Amino acid sequence: MTTKTGKSNDFLPLIVDVAIPLGSYYVFKDGFGMSTFASLALSAVVPALRTGWSVVRDRKANVLAALILVVTVVSLALSFVSGDPRLLLAKDSGVSSTIAIGILVSVALGRPMMTEGLKPFLIKDEARQAAWDRLMDGTAAASADFRRKERVFSVVWGVALLVECIVRIVGAYTVPVDTMVWLGTVIMLGAIGVGIVVGGAFGAGPMERMLAAEAEAGATAEAAEEPGAPGSAVAA
Repeated sequence: MTTKTGKSNDFLPLIVDVAIPLGSYYVFKDGFGMSTFASLALSAVVPALRTGWSVVRDRKANVLAALILVVTVVSLALSFVSGDPRLLLAKDSGVSSTIAIGILVSVALGRPMMTEGLKPFLIKDEARQAAWDRLMDGTAAASADFRRKERVFSVVWGVALLVECIVRIVGAYTVPVDTMVWLGTVIMLGAIGVGIVVGGAFGAGPMERMLAAEAEAGATAEAAEEPGAPGSAVAA
């Protein structure tokens, strides 16, 4: 019962950060006749509040969430001062770049940020949890390759989001604002698609295969050590 609820909640950030801002922009602009700048500013309020609430609610060191909130607030303030709707569009690129840089720095520090998000998809039972622990602590034969694929997975996502950031900044100042509102979402979803496909092919996929092999090897070793099993030590 709770599992289904948890799965559905996985889509909440996507709805709040993408669907609501995009839909509300057109509601404010076309439905209420507001200016482009006012529509963009108001459409950014909900994701900003969500990010702030997550920081207050978790009450723990969430540097990335805090950085995203700061980028949102600062870019909104600058936009109100300058009155430039294109700066509000570029703000989303600032969020992407913050995430991208955070991911790449975490890889350089040896603690790939994307790993925590990947684990629930790879670890399905206690045997795989034990296999994960052995692969991560270096006691399994494939540990070095496993950790390398772990870093590759995060690097792919970091690079994809960084490229998305650059493309959206260029678009924010070269493409008509009305077009860029929906095109920016398309670019973002494209970057996420690249992260899923390429990251899966070169990172998550190989990691899952190594994890399954290590879990099977661990189960075989445990079975061989059971009393009475072929090859086990016979008590004197």
